[in-house]
Amino acid sequence: MKKIFYLSVCKIRRIIKRFAVIPVVTVTLLILSACVVTQVKPAHLRLTPESLTKRQLQTRIFDTDDESAVLAAGMATLQDIGFLVDESEVQLGLIVASKERSAIQPAEVTAHVILIILAGLSGQSHDPVYDETQIMRVSLVVTPVMAEQLGTAVRITFQRIVYTNKGTISKSEALGTPEIYREFFDKLSKALFLEAQEL
Repeated sequence: MKKIFYLSVCKIRRIIKRFAVIPVVTVTLLILSACVVTQVKPAHLRLTPESLTKRQLQTRIFDTDDESAVLAAGMATLQDIGFLVDESEVQLGLIVASKERSAIQPAEVTAHVILIILAGLSGQSHDPVYDETQIMRVSLVVTPVMAEQLGTAVRITFQRIVYTNKGTISKSEALGTPEIYREFFDKLSKALFLEAQEL
């Protein structure tokens, strides 16, 4: 009986020794993989013509070095066009705001009503999923311009997130129509009584 017990203990020790190597190898591989240097190719850091066009659309330079006045005017302009300020970091020159609107499309709802009726007539059910609400988010960043003449750069980006009637996100997209940016910068220029210059 003692012999059988001794043999099983010896076998257990051998098994433990074999499997004890696995964590050591795993840790060694993790350490070595952390030391691998990945090279960033210059092409990854190059701005595309599209990104430069977007940047020009989203940025204006105002002929003033009073960043706090520009930030206050930016906040007032956003509130005038219906946005609620979610975050404001005056020290960083950042404002994040949003507004909620309906995203219901009458044609889409009509199509779902027809499908519900047809499904009911055939003895089946139809659980419609359609766009219900949209949240427009905007971030505004104010930075000083370090060039020959002093100025303050304002960059703004608009984004739209659309939610379905089930609460899931159906769309998340940046808004890039020139009219939105032109309208905002025209109102900001009037609020500051300054002429904006494009980059």
